[in-house]
Amino acid sequence: MTYQGVLKKMMTVHEETVQYYLDVENDFLNMNQLLDREIELSFVKFECLNCHLDKQIYRQGFCQKCFFETPTAGDWIMKPELSTAHLGKEDRDLEYEKSVQLKPHIVYLANSSEVKVGVTRKTQVPTRWIDQGAHEAIEIVEVPNRYLAGITEVALKEYVSDKTNWRKMLQNNITDANLVAEKEKLAQYIPDEAKEYYLKENNNEIHINFPVNMYPEKVKSLNLLKNGNYKGVLKGIKGQYLIFEDNTVFNVRANEGLVVSIKV
Repeated sequence: MTYQGVLKKMMTVHEETVQYYLDVENDFLNMNQLLDREIELSFVKFECLNCHLDKQIYRQGFCQKCFFETPTAGDWIMKPELSTAHLGKEDRDLEYEKSVQLKPHIVYLANSSEVKVGVTRKTQVPTRWIDQGAHEAIEIVEVPNRYLAGITEVALKEYVSDKTNWRKMLQNNITDANLVAEKEKLAQYIPDEAKEYYLKENNNEIHINFPVNMYPEKVKSLNLLKNGNYKGVLKGIKGQYLIFEDNTVFNVRANEGLVVSIKV
């Protein structure tokens, strides 16, 4: 059976074990059902996620022109502290920016390789943690806009990492952390503007189990553009990575905008 579609990040459902779905043309492919089966990935062409033209992908699934024009790729996406919609100031499209920035946001601690701090819209909990390959996470503050979340993250990352070691995450080279204690240690560093939003009473740690039958010993990253195609036995899915029996891993999200065929 062969499926084809433009790659977008896999959709997830947080169940006892995370369920992964890939959006392909006219269908959704449940990736969990492909575990221990041989699949073949082949590059077909490009398709920008914004203009949908066959133009080389620049970043985040967009061609270069769209990356610098679409409001969904503004600098505030990666750097929430640059958000200005709460001031009524436009970056690229104020109405769009209001629709995203002026919504409740969570600053959190997640543990995927080591404890890191991050920001996400409240509606993206726990999706954001799943996408990062975090096996546990806890909320620190819930603020009414993206700017407050951004300045809180900037303050806290002076004391805790804001990066994930993706190789350690994929190898499951992890240690459990006392996230409640870590959260309490960081509380004093929350900026004054966000202190009232500290979730002191919410010490609920979320735990996430990924569908992985075998972790890679030595990670080899697949460059589908360079190789053209790849065939291997799927052994696991963690974060937005497919893990294969020969230690090859494929980052679906990093390859958004590539049209691929998937032969099962």
